[in-house]
Amino acid sequence: MNTNQIARIGSLIGEPARAAMLLQLMDGRMLTATELARAAGVSAPTGSRHLALMVEAGLLCVAQRGRHRYHRLASAEVARVLEGVMRLAGMPAAVRPLAVGPRDEAMRMARMCYDHIAGRLGLAMAEALLAARAIEFDGDGGQLTERAPEVLAQWGLALDVQAAGSRRGRPDCRPCLDWSERKAHLAGRLGAMLCRHCLDQGWLSRAAGGRALTASPEGVRVFRDLLGLQAWRRVTEPA
Repeated sequence: MNTNQIARIGSLIGEPARAAMLLQLMDGRMLTATELARAAGVSAPTGSRHLALMVEAGLLCVAQRGRHRYHRLASAEVARVLEGVMRLAGMPAAVRPLAVGPRDEAMRMARMCYDHIAGRLGLAMAEALLAARAIEFDGDGGQLTERAPEVLAQWGLALDVQAAGSRRGRPDCRPCLDWSERKAHLAGRLGAMLCRHCLDQGWLSRAAGGRALTASPEGVRVFRDLLGLQAWRRVTEPA
């Protein structure tokens, strides 16, 4: 047993600024160094030093997205350790998350991201497809599964997985980091297909010149049925 390593991990988690950063990432989001420093109440240089130590120790990992570098918990195991520490410390299970992204509530709920759906609705759709094992995300990549045709038929979409997998160029399925939610929504050919289908069916509409998407009464019914009432409430009634 490497007691020095245990002590090192304990000291990293036990420092108040680093603990505050880790707790902000417990909901699975990805945040920048600037945002995490703000959550911890420290300067940007100090925050960067804290983050570098936690990345080196394997508590956090970093993903590059364009100009920005985003931090997230390195694994579910790290999250479980933090949950155990929180219970011992008598902390509430929920930590108030740091507000990021656009302030416009309509944009936060549902919007266009190039040719696919982003915002809380886009995130809920991706989570539903992942839970149903119709798609799988692996790092920056993704793939359709054998269950995809059956699950997508519930959305009114016909899909040939073998034909889709044989296409070259744009991937059929990939995660796209959501600007406001800082989790992955669905992009790729399937993301575009679902978006186009929702617009064609009249479930969603887009105002001319804008990116925000609005659900019609029929769309509300469909999304509530397909996503589940609890998930739809998270889309429309954020905490």
